[in-house]
Amino acid sequence: MPHSPARHTSLPAPPPFSPALGAAAPGPDLVARRALLPVHVLSRSATAILSLALAGPAARAAETGGADFDTLRVSRLECVIGNNAAAAEHRAGYNGIFRLTAPGGTPSAFVPAFSGLNLEHYFDGRLTRGNPQVTFEPRVSPMLFRRLGPTTAELFQAATPVYGVESRTVFELREPYYLDVTYRAKPRAGGFHGGFLGVFWASYINGPHDKSIYFLDGSSTLAAPRWVQFTSQVHGRDATVRAADDRQEFVMEPDPRSLPRNFSPLRYGAPFFYGRFHDQVLIYIFRPSPFLRFAHSPSGGSRNAAGDDTNPAWDFQLVVPEAEALQGLQLELRLVYKPWAGRDDVLREVRSWLGAAGESLKPE
Repeated sequence: MPHSPARHTSLPAPPPFSPALGAAAPGPDLVARRALLPVHVLSRSATAILSLALAGPAARAAETGGADFDTLRVSRLECVIGNNAAAAEHRAGYNGIFRLTAPGGTPSAFVPAFSGLNLEHYFDGRLTRGNPQVTFEPRVSPMLFRRLGPTTAELFQAATPVYGVESRTVFELREPYYLDVTYRAKPRAGGFHGGFLGVFWASYINGPHDKSIYFLDGSSTLAAPRWVQFTSQVHGRDATVRAADDRQEFVMEPDPRSLPRNFSPLRYGAPFFYGRFHDQVLIYIFRPSPFLRFAHSPSGGSRNAAGDDTNPAWDFQLVVPEAEALQGLQLELRLVYKPWAGRDDVLREVRSWLGAAGESLKPE
């Protein structure tokens, strides 16, 4: 059964971003900590490793000073937004959307133990596998939940220990079945290995019959669409899909199980993708960005409830050159969760939100 949401309590406002944050001197040994990241160790289950690194929910609640999650509703959409705390069947170490449901009794689109739109990784060119407190830094660092209004909530995270990223994510439900998400962040210092900073979000999908995501081929447009069905074969293989005009080449130490480091030959032509869940469709629509990439894993969400299959992960990331990252990171996303009405309906939703930017399909 879905967990009962925590009651909202008033929380103090998080500290504002410093206008000079990107140019400020790094915190104690920040760059040195990055230089000491492990190159590679024998891997174990990420979940098993992470369980050793996470503090208990009571300790996190004491750090944030109030509620860790709450329920937001509009007429045809309900979701639970929360930080990295545990909540009934929801495990500690996963943030974002704990539960996403629509009228009619369909189960949550996201795996109840995990989450959707989970701020999962900061990364650069160096490997960190074997050190979960670095690999999963946004998930293990303190995060503040705050409800801003009847249909709006915020997750705030102070500068993280290694990558030094301060972030704020605002979730706002809109009638009848929309969730608008705005992410703003700024690193405290540069020195990223490979000259870039990556930000990775994961959505663990709750046993869909079809694990695929669908997007437009890199040479097609909203006016003349050609659809691509994409499912990676195994976790990490050909996992990341770049935009048709993404020519950025960053040096990354290889890892066959790292989604951001292993590229599909496919390219996308418009900044959106969708997937099917029961009789619903889940559409991810992004404001155009030259740094946006999609990613997929057929098994990122572990075993399904029946134990006879795996839950896929429908993911996305920003991979930003260091100079631009130090000026500030931003991502705007609309999540649409509605009854499936065909691909023409998907395209209508995309055009409606992107407007003129969607017609041009050119990143700003």
